[in-house]
Amino acid sequence: MSTVTIIVTAFCIGYLFIAFEAVTKINKAAIAVLMCVVCWTLLALGHDGLNLPHFELGEAIERNLGEAGTTLFFLMGAMTIVEIVDQHGGFNWVRSALASRTKRSLLWKIAFMTAILSAVLDNLTTSIVMIMILRKLVEDKQDRMWYAVCVIIAANAGGAFSPIGDVTTIMLWNGKMITALGVISEIIVPSFIAFIVPTAVMQLHLKGDLPVAVPDEREQGISMVTKKQRMLIFILGVGGLCCVPVFHTITELPAFMGILGVLGILWGVTEVIYRKRDEHDPMAKRVTQLLTRIDMATILFFLGILMAVATLSEIGVLTALGEWLDETIGNHYLVTGAIGVLSSIVDNVPLVAGAMKMYIIDPAGGAFGVDGVFWQLLAYCAGVGGSMLIIGSAAGVVVMGLERISFGWYMKNVTWIAFVGYLAGILCYWVEKTYIF
Repeated sequence: MSTVTIIVTAFCIGYLFIAFEAVTKINKAAIAVLMCVVCWTLLALGHDGLNLPHFELGEAIERNLGEAGTTLFFLMGAMTIVEIVDQHGGFNWVRSALASRTKRSLLWKIAFMTAILSAVLDNLTTSIVMIMILRKLVEDKQDRMWYAVCVIIAANAGGAFSPIGDVTTIMLWNGKMITALGVISEIIVPSFIAFIVPTAVMQLHLKGDLPVAVPDEREQGISMVTKKQRMLIFILGVGGLCCVPVFHTITELPAFMGILGVLGILWGVTEVIYRKRDEHDPMAKRVTQLLTRIDMATILFFLGILMAVATLSEIGVLTALGEWLDETIGNHYLVTGAIGVLSSIVDNVPLVAGAMKMYIIDPAGGAFGVDGVFWQLLAYCAGVGGSMLIIGSAAGVVVMGLERISFGWYMKNVTWIAFVGYLAGILCYWVEKTYIF
């Protein structure tokens, strides 16, 4: 067997273990890290016979690690900011804003609130926040399952039109395939269609009024922080995240620099708030304490998968696959549509990472130019397509665990609804590009 075949085989085996994490019970981060090391080791041992012009192993690792690092530092900074805001009760106002008298009105409020928060934060964090709020608002388990489904679909759709709303859009934005203004202006309407259509169908399962009133805001655990201080932390955190695309556009610095700037400001403000408290006081939500709550397994998963995909790029497999897709299918809507469907089965991060290595940005513009049809559709399809199966997105997986929603129930009742919304969004984008832009 050739070195290329062995590397591709190792990657595919690792990919299967990641896809079937629920069956193997092995954390996907462990598989991704191991897959990364195995692929690069195989490349190091066999690159002499691959006829790779101007290939230097050390330079290749440094180059790809630098590209992956921009995404990883962005994620770590964003996750820390969200954790700070959440631990200081910054999201409590969301619960009050969702006060509703009927089940259907609550569903629509949940859908729009989730989509908007997901665009500002990220779909994973938004899903956790919304499920925790739903538990305070809806007691009936069967009803809450439909609200939870709405959260999954709206979170994925909301993250697709924002440069900071989903890991895949962050990757495309950092890779300069899309711009903040471009993806927001052209993908926002298809993304809204992608959750509005399913929500209109899901409301048929909810009838009557809500018997549970919105609970009062609880001060437990955050009593030492005043309401003004809590609001200040919320404005600095969420407002800062919203300003990162502006910072990136003005300075042309990597987006993670803006995130680190916001984190530094928020960190300093919280230190001032707790300056009279003991350093080890458990009631003081210091950033040094909150850093331990960051999901490092997720960070290591992204590192492993991005670096493993990089080996396929280095040996020319992704370029060859891209050329084959162009010759066989050719239609950008079909190619990205298929990637979206695949993202409901396997993780969308390696799919997007692979597509970014398959094709290069065309300076002349067109479908592969900055904000071209291919890249914008890829952002939409990879984000929204994950809603078709409950294991197809980080939002789906976390809601599945929190609400004990079975794979079979979701596939039977929700998959077709999410698919209809997915197709409706693609059709909307086609109409935009054909008759408007």
